Amino acid sequence: MKAKLDQIREQALTQIKSCDTTEKLNEIRVSILGKKGELTGVLKAMKDVAPEDRPKVGQLVNETRAEIERVMEEAKTRMERAIREARMKSEVIDVTLPAKKVRIGHRHPNTIAQEEVESIFIGMGYEVVEGPEIEKDYYNFEALNIPADHPAKDEQDTFYVNGDILLRTQTSGVQVHEMEKGKLPIRMIAPGRVFRSDELDATHSPSFHQIEGLVVDTNVTFADLKGTLAQFARELFGESTKVKFRPHHFPFTEPSAEMDVTCFKCGGAGCRFCKGEGWIEILGCGMVHPNVLKMSGIDPEKYTGFAFGMGLERIALLKYEIDDLRLLYENDIRFLRQF
Repeated sequence: MKAKLDQIREQALTQIKSCDTTEKLNEIRVSILGKKGELTGVLKAMKDVAPEDRPKVGQLVNETRAEIERVMEEAKTRMERAIREARMKSEVIDVTLPAKKVRIGHRHPNTIAQEEVESIFIGMGYEVVEGPEIEKDYYNFEALNIPADHPAKDEQDTFYVNGDILLRTQTSGVQVHEMEKGKLPIRMIAPGRVFRSDELDATHSPSFHQIEGLVVDTNVTFADLKGTLAQFARELFGESTKVKFRPHHFPFTEPSAEMDVTCFKCGGAGCRFCKGEGWIEILGCGMVHPNVLKMSGIDPEKYTGFAFGMGLERIALLKYEIDDLRLLYENDIRFLRQF
């Protein structure tokens, strides 16, 4: 038995000495010390050894195992060290090279403008409300006092999914949803994406954003509308900004107006930016039409209100002096990085 153990030890040490990879070393471990290994076979044969000799044989087996495992562990450590040193030589890092700059993203000009507008109106006590981009014809047109034969309902302007479902052309439908809840008074703005069948050019896009506002309460007058929007213009474009209201027509407001602000480049004197007029059109507004209140379940004899709407892209273009709407959507990092 001793001769058998000496043979296994010498064979194992020879194989370990000639081994050059950790994979081969593991194969040697399995063949000698594994469940079906040679040394394990010797232990299984202990039943054939005389009882008085078993302690001595067991001791010899354990000593042989311990020596093989020690040599094997030394070989493994030596191989791993050699592998690590070779890798360090082949994977040298030149610490003098300039580091790769991590580019951190930032907000889009539209997002910056929207958050600024929202902040102004939240400061006035308004609530920011969102609604569906796929809307029913009723909320997009009919409930806003726009009859079936109105030009705005022509398919050349509106993307229809079917006869009653469409991609909203304005966020005014969100106002109707809020009025139908019956929770008065209402002070809200509704920012969101809208869709119209327009050709893409420097000032138009089939997909753009609007921010519309609505106030409904008792004793609301056009003076409240003017004061609110004048304060908004001053906070957005500067304290010296003045406003001008021009009569206009919108089916859902009466009376209606368009609001201009003094050019924030020339202060109203006239320049290239305002095309020499001194004024820049910024939004449409008016007192909510009694029919709109009535269709939403609000008594027009008791409540009045005003509404306004502006294009978010127009605000961004004016504020950052961008002359082409398409730049906002071309994802050119050289352009977007400026903001």
